[in-house]
Amino acid sequence: MSQKIKFWRPGDSSPQQNVLQERQTNTFDSSTLYKPTGADLSLDNQRKRLPIHNYRSHIIYLLENNRTLIIVGETGCGKSTQIPQYLVESGWATSENQKIAITEPRRVAAVSLASRVADERVGTLGLEVGYAIRFDECYDDKKTLIKFMTDGVLLREMMTDPLLKQYSVIMVDEAHERSINTDMCIGLLKKIQKRRPELRLIVASATIDAEKFFDFFNVKDEQENDCCAILSVEGRVHPVETFYSVDPVPDYVTATVKTIMEIHLSPKEGDILAFLTGQEEVDRAVAQVQEQARSAAKNGMKKYLIVMPMYSTLPIHEQQKIFEKVSRNARKVVISTNIAETSITVNGVVFVVDCGFVKIKAYNPHTGIESLMVNPTSKASALQRAGRAGRCRLGEAYRLYREEDYDKLDDITVPEMQRTSLVPVLLQLKSLGVENVVRFDFLSPPPAQCMINAMETLYALGAINENGSLTQPLGFQMSEFPLGPQFAKMILNSETFECSEEIITIAAMLQVNTVFSMSARTKTQSMKEHRKFAVAEGDHITMLNVYNAFVNEGNETKRWSNRYCLNFERLKRACQLRKQLEKYLNRFNIKLISCGRDTEKILRCITSGFFANAAKLQMDGSYKSLKGGNTLQIHPTSVLATEQPPQFVIFNEIMQTTSYYMRDISVIKPEWLCELASHYYESGTERSIGVKRMRVF
Repeated sequence: MSQKIKFWRPGDSSPQQNVLQERQTNTFDSSTLYKPTGADLSLDNQRKRLPIHNYRSHIIYLLENNRTLIIVGETGCGKSTQIPQYLVESGWATSENQKIAITEPRRVAAVSLASRVADERVGTLGLEVGYAIRFDECYDDKKTLIKFMTDGVLLREMMTDPLLKQYSVIMVDEAHERSINTDMCIGLLKKIQKRRPELRLIVASATIDAEKFFDFFNVKDEQENDCCAILSVEGRVHPVETFYSVDPVPDYVTATVKTIMEIHLSPKEGDILAFLTGQEEVDRAVAQVQEQARSAAKNGMKKYLIVMPMYSTLPIHEQQKIFEKVSRNARKVVISTNIAETSITVNGVVFVVDCGFVKIKAYNPHTGIESLMVNPTSKASALQRAGRAGRCRLGEAYRLYREEDYDKLDDITVPEMQRTSLVPVLLQLKSLGVENVVRFDFLSPPPAQCMINAMETLYALGAINENGSLTQPLGFQMSEFPLGPQFAKMILNSETFECSEEIITIAAMLQVNTVFSMSARTKTQSMKEHRKFAVAEGDHITMLNVYNAFVNEGNETKRWSNRYCLNFERLKRACQLRKQLEKYLNRFNIKLISCGRDTEKILRCITSGFFANAAKLQMDGSYKSLKGGNTLQIHPTSVLATEQPPQFVIFNEIMQTTSYYMRDISVIKPEWLCELASHYYESGTERSIGVKRMRVF
């Protein structure tokens, strides 16, 4: 290994000294100070040791006397698992019409928390305790009293039960993440409380802006009494020491790998959780750690590493592997995106490595471009990441940035509502009966231009009419799809183009990120194998070819996937998603029709949904979007990244790194735009296409 990363602990004499050596001499072996909780304690005794246990009576009292309770509890205090049980034990959930709902921003958190609470209740998951996430559910309508779900699922339940009458208490967990769905839930729950004053609401997080939520929910009653309360829960199971990098790191992925190996080669016990920004970085770091771990094993290292990736597009059963126990002579390393930042307890984690960055969506209302950008994390997220350690003994958090850089971070991440496209948000609100979305009570109001752009896009897609109301049946059907409005429009049009079989396949493949596997060692061979599926029409037909070849292989699919350098698990996930999309087609009485080899029908159908994402080739080899005139490039992984790029293309998304890159691209004919979206485009001269001026609502 190359030179070690130097860390220092705030309070030590000087970061310029050899702080690694100093730390080794001044820091006690944490395994001698704390015994793991779990191996020697019953589940009941573990519950009583959690800090939240001392506040049980306070929580029940405040909830009985206030409509809304805001709980600020440090990571590890037990709020996510214990509060729902306190409510059941106090009689807040007694029947199928009096349930406790707990919303989580991420699928894996909902599933893992439900499993943990079911164990503590000494019951079977799916009976008293259950969960519901997108494309998966495990609960009983009559027997389940505690139901964990993603906030997106709660929004969909509002479509069939606008007042959520089956719930007596709803707990919005990890509210500090401020995702779009979380903010929508908060705004809608405030409206529901006006009609259902008996409904109790708990808003919980470790780093929440309590005063902001208090001001939002505290609608005084007729006697001018507060109807909202704040409770602060102090303490976590074990403390966490924080170490900062002495010098800036030039490559945080490489630095993460080095830090993991330094911890592994030390005599200290405990598993490792490392945070990176995206799937590509996670996969690269996993490969590098595995390679260095094999080298260490050859050099006599007795303890071996079990390295696991963690990101949102992994199938649930793959995500659940990070919670499995490992043998005594092994150390578990989980390399994750910020999906593991909240509500997830990976037993055994003692060390956290924080790269200091996060990949978030950013929408520019002036250019109309929504892209994924790598930004510095916030102080709130850094605290959440550090809090993942210290669950079983004294924890240690290694931040790959200096302490002065930490001081410059924003206190919280900008709410997603203020930095993303509002097209799916407004469609959802319209479907829930919110006609005047401009006057909707947002916790953090979005920019006005974002609202205007979203209304114009929905109008162009045919989801709303000139009065701003949902169209029948297209608008209502689009709102029910668990995909974005453009994907929904594409799928709903597929019967007209006689290619519904192929379109739902492509839609499923696009939900699992890339199915192509490629490492630095096998890059040449991987590209050679991937080209066997590539076609001149672009990425969408290429993905269709991969899927069809995969399902035609039968029982030899895993071996076949490895031979062609494809990700077997993601392909299996695409198969599952496709089955779910078939159910939606059946619900809307859309026939499953195959167009065979007529790829033009497929491309025209894709264009009917993504017509706003069209771009034209320029003289310098770049592309210019027809809407907004933004300069774009073809992503290097696209099959269209060739020496002879096509004149007109359509794309699904834009990724920003050094430039704006189009991803998931297909070749189209310019006349299709005017034919399929005549309300949006108009013909010019010399094969030019112009965007019509849209109605501003």
